[in-house]
Amino acid sequence: MATAEELARMEAALLTLPRLTREVFLAHRIDDLSYAEIAEITGLSVRQVERRMADALYGLHSALHGRPLRRRWWWGWR
Repeated sequence: MATAEELARMEAALLTLPRLTREVFLAHRIDDLSYAEIAEITGLSVRQVERRMADALYGLHSALHGRPLRRRWWWGWR
């Protein structure tokens, strides 16, 4: 179980994300919606939802740990 301090840090980190990225992240992780369901609701493609989730995870890691997640050379391959 997370402490009040950890929850406050997570909330602050979430607020650093762009609105749509934050909404996609919360819809998937909290509301347990699939990427396809999120795409239908938001009007994004499934690929765009995937990208927003990756951006959210990267941004949250950076905000919570005070440093960016180390990018790997193969991450640029699509």
